[in-house]
Amino acid sequence: MTIPISTAIKAAKEAGALLKARIGKPGIIEHKGAIDLVTELDQQAEEMIIGIIRKEFPEHAILAEESGATETSDKTEEKFRWVIDPLDGTTNYAHGFPFFAVSIALEVNGSVELGVVYNPMAYELFAAEKGKGARLNDTNIRVSATKTLNDSLLVTGFPYDIRTSAENNLENFKNFALKAQAIRRAGSAALDLCYTACGRFDGYWELKLKPWDVAAGALIVEEAGGQISDFNSDPFDIYGKECLASNSIIHDQMLDILNRQNQGAL
Repeated sequence: MTIPISTAIKAAKEAGALLKARIGKPGIIEHKGAIDLVTELDQQAEEMIIGIIRKEFPEHAILAEESGATETSDKTEEKFRWVIDPLDGTTNYAHGFPFFAVSIALEVNGSVELGVVYNPMAYELFAAEKGKGARLNDTNIRVSATKTLNDSLLVTGFPYDIRTSAENNLENFKNFALKAQAIRRAGSAALDLCYTACGRFDGYWELKLKPWDVAAGALIVEEAGGQISDFNSDPFDIYGKECLASNSIIHDQMLDILNRQNQGAL
């Protein structure tokens, strides 16, 4: 069964339009943790996306950031699961900072087969289907050709337990800052991955992410010719704890920084 990517595009664009119309007016803001926010618009956008998908594919399972997981009622051999982040960059959104996205991916039998990330503030729609390349709006995209870490612009983020956990990415940030041209911390993992896919960033790393943060963006990086793995060069898993994405040329150089055995030699 082939699933049209048009369903994900429609859902992302409609949710994005809702978010854009309400930026600066996010409604009720609650805390899931000390610095982990959820807004009224996260929930409204998620309901909109799920409604659009359910209308087309009522038998499919869904994994969404705010409402959690629902099991499939599909009795066929193929198992479909939509992985949804209705608002990636909630903290940005809650402060009126215009860098956020809607992220929608589809897993088929455990493999992510399509991904869509929509940045409504810039009208940028990133999309990919497995084996068919990646595009930004109507243009095919490729990762950068930067050859060295010294010439690279990197991007990262920090986990929500940064105040309480020693595994907080601060040491990695310091080490990369001493080796790369520059580092940015923009606040949306989905867009960080897409910007790596289209060559705006040369590499991205982060830890303690959730599957809805990375499912769509990771596929877009791969389909744009990039490389993605965990911090030990093992295959990337959207349900894992580590994400390293690059233009593939600097991947080993980034692994050298992240590899704990090399930390003392930096």
